[in-house]
Amino acid sequence: MSFNIHRAYAIARKEVMHVLRDPFTLALALGLPVMLVTFFGYAIDFEVKDISLAVSDRDNGPAARRLKEIFSSSGYFYVVAPAAGAGPVAMLDSERASAALFIEPGFSKKIKGGDPAEAQFVLDGSDNSKAAAVLGYLPGIQRAAQSRLADPAKLLLSAADPLSVETRFLYNPELNSRWFTVPGLAAIIIGLLAIMLTALTVAREWENGSMELLLSTPVRPLEIIAGKLLPYGILVLAGVFFVYLVSRLVFGVPFAGSHLLYLAACLLFITAALSQGLLISVLTRQQQVAMQFGMITGLLPSMLLSGFIFPVESMPAFFQYLTMLLPPRWFMAAARGITLKGADLVELAVPFLALGLLSAGMLALALKKFKTDLE
Repeated sequence: MSFNIHRAYAIARKEVMHVLRDPFTLALALGLPVMLVTFFGYAIDFEVKDISLAVSDRDNGPAARRLKEIFSSSGYFYVVAPAAGAGPVAMLDSERASAALFIEPGFSKKIKGGDPAEAQFVLDGSDNSKAAAVLGYLPGIQRAAQSRLADPAKLLLSAADPLSVETRFLYNPELNSRWFTVPGLAAIIIGLLAIMLTALTVAREWENGSMELLLSTPVRPLEIIAGKLLPYGILVLAGVFFVYLVSRLVFGVPFAGSHLLYLAACLLFITAALSQGLLISVLTRQQQVAMQFGMITGLLPSMLLSGFIFPVESMPAFFQYLTMLLPPRWFMAAARGITLKGADLVELAVPFLALGLLSAGMLALALKKFKTDLE
């Protein structure tokens, strides 16, 4: 018996009617992605700001005051008032300050005389990610200090140097972290939503016994899978559209590439996620267990191993190979490449090929397990 599109359409129509009668599913598919992307888009920010700075100024000269002003005017640091009887180190220990600046006597005198002068910057390294971000600010502050504290005559001489190095940031010139986080966050939420929709809805049919009635008819498993996945695929695509509007209108994320290419990447990724949810429902047949497996397999790997937070290139070799089995990793690369870089299909051949293979593999595995249940 060959694949019958009419039977698949009948199952898809049944799912559409079920979704229309279930406002929770509609709200979950259309409202939840928009709400989560908006909420976490504002909450997740990799830029470290408002760093409390304790200052030990034993010079009290004009150059020392200008150096403190440079730190304060950078937009990243603010000077905290010294605690009674506590020095900068004690303030670091009590977490009343995240960094400390030590200016020794004679600092202004050395600056005025054109001699090398040093100031010590001490940073709390208990949070290594925060410390790495703060260390990235120091070269800019150092350049600002050299230009504002140095002798103007020496600045004229340095301007005549034959070599000048300027740094430019491509694709994200302002280093706006939301341009980086929002596309990745959308990939995680859309993938998790697709997994949960099919895992819960199909598992509910197993619990209610309606799936056994469906399997007792001449309907083939492939027709059931097609009828189940198509309505929820369209529903998740609608969620993608609303998330796209939020990312463009609310967060101002640019879109430099092809919308058609982005749609193709979304279709491949959604197919893999829906198939994963279907596989979970076939194996568990219980909504509660399916929800737990969906959250564990859909959220944690996407957050930690997809490149959303930690670069894949920085992971140990074992985990770099492991991430190749995760569709979110490849969709993350494709979405960011299309959105920010305007990459074409040739440049994204590897992510698209991986997404295609993983989608086909996940769908075939779900179909195989579905066939096993029929025997």
